[in-house]
Amino acid sequence: MTDLWQDQRQKRRAAVEPLAVRMRPRTLEEFFGQGHFLGEGKLLRRMLAADRLTSVIFWGPPGTGKTTLAEIIANQQGRHFARGNAAMIGVKEVRAVIADAARRLEEYGTRSVLFLDEIHRFSRNQQDVLLGDVENGLITLIGATTENPYFTINSALVSRSTLFQFEPLGEADVRDLLRRAIADPERGYGNLSLRVDDDAVDAWARMSDGDARRALSGLEVAVLSSGGGDHLTPSPSPQAEGARHAAEDDAAATIKIDRAAAEDSMQRKAIVYDGTGDEHYDVISAFIKSMRGSDPDAAVYWLARMLEAGEDPRFIARRIAILASEDIGNADPQAIQIAAAAYSITERIGMPECQLTLAQAAIYMCCAPKSKASANAIWAAAKDVREGRTIPVPKALRDAHYAGAKELGHGSGYVDPHKQAGGFADQEYLGVDRVFYVPTDRGREAVFREYLNSLRSGKQPDGKCPNKEVGAGRADHARATEHLED
Repeated sequence: MTDLWQDQRQKRRAAVEPLAVRMRPRTLEEFFGQGHFLGEGKLLRRMLAADRLTSVIFWGPPGTGKTTLAEIIANQQGRHFARGNAAMIGVKEVRAVIADAARRLEEYGTRSVLFLDEIHRFSRNQQDVLLGDVENGLITLIGATTENPYFTINSALVSRSTLFQFEPLGEADVRDLLRRAIADPERGYGNLSLRVDDDAVDAWARMSDGDARRALSGLEVAVLSSGGGDHLTPSPSPQAEGARHAAEDDAAATIKIDRAAAEDSMQRKAIVYDGTGDEHYDVISAFIKSMRGSDPDAAVYWLARMLEAGEDPRFIARRIAILASEDIGNADPQAIQIAAAAYSITERIGMPECQLTLAQAAIYMCCAPKSKASANAIWAAAKDVREGRTIPVPKALRDAHYAGAKELGHGSGYVDPHKQAGGFADQEYLGVDRVFYVPTDRGREAVFREYLNSLRSGKQPDGKCPNKEVGAGRADHARATEHLED
């Protein structure tokens, strides 16, 4: 029996839909962005044109069109579309969808698409339920996730799917989408007397950070908070319609949205950053590489990006400390002292004040001379310990303090460097011919290099400690920072 109130219920549901839902593209022609796989001649466009869609995984940040594109594909391909959210359904519901897909295929020849949003929320065992039916083509899976599928989805399921990585929308795409919503009389605000400044549209496009949903929500908040009505309100009486036209003729009745109103509607720019996902690792990687590459401007930008998104400042301080040893080392031994002080201060005072300390430390790391000699030394030695033959401790270096040690020959022949001219004793400390530490000619390490070369060449050292010969290190450091003084 036909439900007499079905249309009424649908209208009431539609009446409360936000602008971002109403403006969802219904065809590929209306879809914005993702031209790298959806443009003319690109892979997904060719698959759809040939009706050869296989199971796919859509991967990317929120608001880039993953759900919308899945619905467009299902409608265009004429397939039955089943939709679920992995956070809300379980294996029982998935099995029911698969059974229904088998029935439709056998009885009507209709193929089915299962769109599974947030597929990364399924456990490994739950994902395994899909494997067989995805592989034999009984059901076409479209999975959507904001997480890296190589880390969060079974490798077997990934191998049976084509991956498409969604990128944030460009500002031009967001501006076009907003202008369409402003002009659309059916789903947007085309029936309102609405004037939106270009600066306002630019502000939404910039502050949304490529998230179409957030940009449209900003427009909606601005319109509603300015007295704009819902486009889906009941049709007015002729008298009310006449009054409306009269009001539209009155300039005072026009809703005006400028840049200030646009910025106020969004309050704060959306920062695309996931503290446990790809953005976490990608941004910290960019931060480290910027310090290693001696670019203080890039380093402080990535630092600010992390701090503004709520990253733990202690995590950042730890990475600075690691870089001080790994990438600077003895080229500037003071770098590790700066890093240690930065970590201590960050831990004690926290945000927002520690951003000053972290910025100072990051900029110092950028401007310090670089060397991986210390890191390479320990890595090479560790590899030798793991893979080479274990080297016995030379008898002259063995502990001779306990009773009976001397009878075993421990300490026999040991020469105390402090009692030798220049504070150096030419004796074996390893027992085999190995060189792990190879200092560079950069910064303070150039002095270390000269000192060690003199020892290894058999020359008598002058007794001066290389740690006090700082002239070369300071000269290199001055050259590295000279451009900052201009």
